[in-house]
Amino acid sequence: MMAKKKTQYVCQKCGAVALKWMGQCPDCGEWNCLEETVIEAALPSTKQAARFSGYAGTVANILLLQNVDAVEESRILTGVSELDRVLGGGLVGGSVVLIGGDPGIGKSTLLLQTLSILSQQNLATLYVTGEESPQQVSLRAQRLGLDVSRIKLLTETQIERVLSISQQERPKIMVIDSIQTVYTDVLQSAPGSVAQVRESAAQLVRFAKQTNTAIFLVGHVTKEGSLAGPRVLEHMVDTVLYFEGDSGTRFRVLRAIKNRFGAINELGVFAMTDRGLKEINNPSAIFLSRHEEEVAGSVIMVTREGTRPLLVEVQALVDASHNPNPRRVTVGLDQNRLAMLLAVLSRHGGIITHDQDVFINVVGGVRVNEPAADLAVLIAVLSSLRNAPIPKELVVFGEVGLAGEIRPVPNGIERLREAAKHGFQRAIVSKANAPKDAIEGLEVVPVLRLVDALHSV
Repeated sequence: MMAKKKTQYVCQKCGAVALKWMGQCPDCGEWNCLEETVIEAALPSTKQAARFSGYAGTVANILLLQNVDAVEESRILTGVSELDRVLGGGLVGGSVVLIGGDPGIGKSTLLLQTLSILSQQNLATLYVTGEESPQQVSLRAQRLGLDVSRIKLLTETQIERVLSISQQERPKIMVIDSIQTVYTDVLQSAPGSVAQVRESAAQLVRFAKQTNTAIFLVGHVTKEGSLAGPRVLEHMVDTVLYFEGDSGTRFRVLRAIKNRFGAINELGVFAMTDRGLKEINNPSAIFLSRHEEEVAGSVIMVTREGTRPLLVEVQALVDASHNPNPRRVTVGLDQNRLAMLLAVLSRHGGIITHDQDVFINVVGGVRVNEPAADLAVLIAVLSSLRNAPIPKELVVFGEVGLAGEIRPVPNGIERLREAAKHGFQRAIVSKANAPKDAIEGLEVVPVLRLVDALHSV
C-alpha cells in the first residue's frame, strides 16, 4: 500500500502556507490564490518501485558533456506526413506531445486517425478517454471509416489506475483525451484545477520517460486561446502543438510552438472533410484565391513557416471613418504593428490614413508572425485607398523599418523560388534579398526605401 501523500495550500502571491483551503490568503489578503501542493512524496513498496521507477535506485554520476554519445533519436512515422513534419520528422519514443485547440477543431479526430494508422504497423496503441463514452468514440471511428480493430480503448479518469493498466498493457503510443479530465487521489481539488493538471501531467511525463512510451495529451484552451491549466504544463512536455483556424471553416493549421526534437514554428495544413482530416501537401495553392480579375487591396506575399515557404494573400480594406478614432482591425496579423506601419506610411510615404478605417485580413485563417509581411500590408493599404488593383503576377515581401527603409528577411532566395514555382512573374523585395543569379521567369525589383517600393507598383 502506498502511504497517503500530505498536502498543503500555498499562496501564489506571497508564499504563505495554510493547512486547508481558504478563499482569502490570511497573510496578504488576496482572494483565490491558495493552490494545493504535495509536501510529502509517497514511499512505494519495493515491488512497485521496481515496476514504476525505471531510474529508481540508480546513482547519478557527473559526466563530461564531450564524453556523452550524441545518438540520434529514432523516429516513429505516424503515417500522416503533415503531422510528421510538425513533429520534426516523426514521433520520438518516450516523448510527451501536448495538442491544444478550440473545441471541435479536430484534435481527437487527428489522434484517432493517427492511432488507426500506427496500429496497422503492429504497434501497441491505447486511447484513454475521459470526456466521451466508448460508444461515442466508436461512432466517430465508423463515421471516419477507420480500421480500429487493434486500438485498445480505456474509459478512465483516475491517473493512478490509468498508469497501472498501461504498465500491464505496455502500449507504444498512448493518447490522453484530455489532460483536464484526469485527476489524482493524492489531491482533493477538482479535476481540471491547476494542481490536478500539474500533478497528473508530472506522473504521465515520468511514466513516458521510464517506459519509452510516446504520449499525446489533448489540452483545452481558454477563451483567450491559450492552453488551460498551469503554464508549467508547457514546460513539462517535450512538444506543444496548436491547432489554428476557425472551426467553421474547412482548413486547419497545426503549428509547433515548442519542440525539443525539431524546429519550432513548423506548420502542417489539413482540410476537414466528412472522412476526417486530409493532408494538404501544397498549402500555397489553397491560400491563394486567384481572383478572376484584378481587385484592389489584394497582395500576395511569401511567408516562411518553419522550413516551408508559404504564399498567402493579404487583403486590405480602407474606408472613410465617421468616428473620431478610426478603427484598426487585423485578422492574422499583429494589430499594434499595423498602427506602426500606418505611421511609417504617413511619414515616409506621404499617404495619410488618419481619417480612414483600415481592416487587414490574411486569407485562409493563417497567422503571420514575422515582419516580412510589412511591405505587403502597406502596398495592400495603398491599393485599397486608391482603388487601384495590383497585378496578379506580382509578389511582395520585406520588413519596413521606422526610418522608411526596406530591410531584408531570412531565406529570401527560397521565397523567390517558391513564387516562381507558382507562376509569379515579378517580385518587389529588399535590395539585400535580390539574388545574384537570375531566377527563370521571375523579374526581381530590389528597393531600398518605402517610397521606391510604392513607386514601383
